[in-house]
Amino acid sequence: MAVDATFDLNYLLFICLILLIFSCYCVFCKGKNVSNLPPSCRGWIPWLGCALEFGQSPLNFIENKRKQLGPIFTLYVAGERMTFLTEWDDFPNFFQSSNVDFQKGVQSSVQNVAAVSEKSFFQFHTSLHDIVKGRLASSMLEPISQNLCTEFNEQLNKLGESGSGDLYGLVRESMYKGVINLLFGRHVLPTRTLEEFKEFERHFVVFDEQFEYGARLPPFFIRKWSNSREWLLKLFHSVVKNMEFPKQTEEQTLLQTILQTVDAENSPNFGLLILWASLANAIPITFWTLGFILENQEIYNRLKKDIRTKFHATKQGEYIEITEEVLRSMPYVKCCMLEAIRLRSPGIITRKVIKTFKVKGYTIPEGDRLMVSPYWAHRNPRHFPEPDTFNPDRWLSVDLDKNQFLEGFIAFGGGRYQCPGRQLLSHHNVLLLVALMFMKIFVVSIRYIAFKTMLKPIGVCLGLQNKSKTQMEYA
Repeated sequence: MAVDATFDLNYLLFICLILLIFSCYCVFCKGKNVSNLPPSCRGWIPWLGCALEFGQSPLNFIENKRKQLGPIFTLYVAGERMTFLTEWDDFPNFFQSSNVDFQKGVQSSVQNVAAVSEKSFFQFHTSLHDIVKGRLASSMLEPISQNLCTEFNEQLNKLGESGSGDLYGLVRESMYKGVINLLFGRHVLPTRTLEEFKEFERHFVVFDEQFEYGARLPPFFIRKWSNSREWLLKLFHSVVKNMEFPKQTEEQTLLQTILQTVDAENSPNFGLLILWASLANAIPITFWTLGFILENQEIYNRLKKDIRTKFHATKQGEYIEITEEVLRSMPYVKCCMLEAIRLRSPGIITRKVIKTFKVKGYTIPEGDRLMVSPYWAHRNPRHFPEPDTFNPDRWLSVDLDKNQFLEGFIAFGGGRYQCPGRQLLSHHNVLLLVALMFMKIFVVSIRYIAFKTMLKPIGVCLGLQNKSKTQMEYA
């Protein structure tokens, strides 16, 4: 038996060595026969490449390599070639080219984080994208506004007359239940009791905060994340099993429509993905928008004055009614939100190269991951003068009613698979900001917190109290 065990171990080590050698060949040698590849950073460790340096500070590493290697360059990271495009003129090669594929760029990550099978993903992704896009389009926002307004009013009134705490926690507490009840059905997920909701919130926060690790690392390396994912999948299995569907399709929630579109085996997994997509970006965007506003007294007072002219003072427990017509008359709130999104956009987005092609004379080989950094694209002074300054006024030059953006702005992606929920994302963030700034007074100043250099939405404490007719000044 001992001999057999030793043989099995040696055999396993031999297989691992062969796989390592093959991986190194694919990454470091495969492209050598291709002429005129982009300049690259290979690192010195086989297979890992420059992964260790890249992982320490990805944003700074990308910018440093751009300065060192030029506007098009390749990083060898953990068995993959990542080729970066950093100039606006080259972005059509990323968003519109038939040589790259969005679905193949994200499929493995989707399978890793939500266990959606490869077959199911490619079969249903396009249909799901179009369903979400249609259900959350601009023309559908009026009824959504009414429901969200009711939900946000309810959550804000539960905050009490006064208190203090973490700004990110405040945004999460105010927004989670409202968005969940709107898209998934009231109390379909555990939002009815505080105890049930806190357990759900705890698992989702872990799942969200370690999402990027879950997309790339085996589960045994991230046990806590893996346990929370299994808890959430178990929850969705229960939801799917007990789901009842209305007779009229127009009365269906987004979740019900999705469940009737995908295969039964993967429906809980798609449900988890929709949950993550609906909350993961909305909460940070609201945090950053509110933080940048509170950091700037002039902008804060300008918004408060605008809100004060549109709404009447309320007593505790009363509700603020925010209509589409009123929101359209307050474009500066949306300007603040778009400017916050510009400053805190994703570090990188990716596509898979499915056919070798050239960009500015460089050969981008099939199999590469083509990368763009919205974070750095939004700091191009060609499009955004004083790029590190929070300046909502720069957005006043575009027609926000027609959902236009400034040239150079790519936070919502582009091409066939542009973010399908971008209208709702913008909308419910503006709704909550207006309701929160109208119903509450920020009584602890955070003007001296360096939001400009912060990259993670943590560690910001403030105080709140209910607004009265006479108490409207910046704290």
